[in-house]
Amino acid sequence: MAVATDSLAPQTGSRNSHPIALLVRRRLAVGVLTLFLVSVVIFIATEVLPGNAAYAILGRNANPVRVRALEITLHLNRGLFDQYWIWISGLFEGRLGNSLLNGQPVWSLVEPRLVNSAVLVLVTGVIGSFLGIGLGALAAVRRGGWFDHVTSLVLLAVTSLPEFIVAIGLIIAFATVVWHLLPGVSLLPPGTYAWNQPQLLILPVATLVIVTVPYTMRMTRAAMVEALESDYAEMARLKGVPGWRVVLVHALPNAIAPTIQVIGLGFLYLAGGIVIVENVFNFPGIGQGLVDAVDGRDIPVVQFIVVVLAGFYVVMNILTDVAALMAAPRRRVAR
Repeated sequence: MAVATDSLAPQTGSRNSHPIALLVRRRLAVGVLTLFLVSVVIFIATEVLPGNAAYAILGRNANPVRVRALEITLHLNRGLFDQYWIWISGLFEGRLGNSLLNGQPVWSLVEPRLVNSAVLVLVTGVIGSFLGIGLGALAAVRRGGWFDHVTSLVLLAVTSLPEFIVAIGLIIAFATVVWHLLPGVSLLPPGTYAWNQPQLLILPVATLVIVTVPYTMRMTRAAMVEALESDYAEMARLKGVPGWRVVLVHALPNAIAPTIQVIGLGFLYLAGGIVIVENVFNFPGIGQGLVDAVDGRDIPVVQFIVVVLAGFYVVMNILTDVAALMAAPRRRVAR
């Protein structure tokens, strides 16, 4: 019997590993595999584009000698596997290469755009999260009233509109036709960042907030309604606990876990949504940079931006799952 007990000890220890640590390990493994697959797909997709990159870069100055020399510089004369290994090893070593359009280092071109997009996503995510949770909780408290009906109708209408329609509507209303309160484009002077001119962020942030808030609000409302109808909320009311305390202390903390998942999905959506919004407002972010790089067939810039966006997806998924697990006390305790 002692031998049998000892043989079960490793299994018990594995079963009792902390849920958060186990979750992070699994998500990291899946994330690494995802990034590898994304790198392979984006590399193959950019390499099989029609035409010759050397001819596209040289344009009218192309001749056989110059084309051959540029192909050797860009490693286009090597096999596909060798080209992929040179590129992926360069990413790990910090050698991102140079832009094919102007010869500047890829990092020097992408870094300011990356910072501007990070500011845009962070400001939008924070405002949208607090606004969605607040409106959802208020709609749940006033369930069946005029506020609940009006917000449900407005949210249904907003979710049916694409981002560029919302952006154009805000430009018409606040920048061109109705009022001239805000700039219609968000051009930043060279060498400056988004926080240097915060007024340029208002319309892009407003567009993304309008698009993302409905999902957070609907999930918060559903989770709050369920929490307010639970036994512990009813017991608190029977004990004479004030209504505001029931909502803020008893119902809202238990409704946060599913809402966090939607907030995380909202951040992931922003990583793709900024491509359209930045293009509409001509905002110098990573989305606009991706559009310009695709138009100019600047392959190193396209590859790096896509890998950065994929990395953001992986990190955001891990953070969202960890936050949701920590918000549920019964699930974060090792058993």
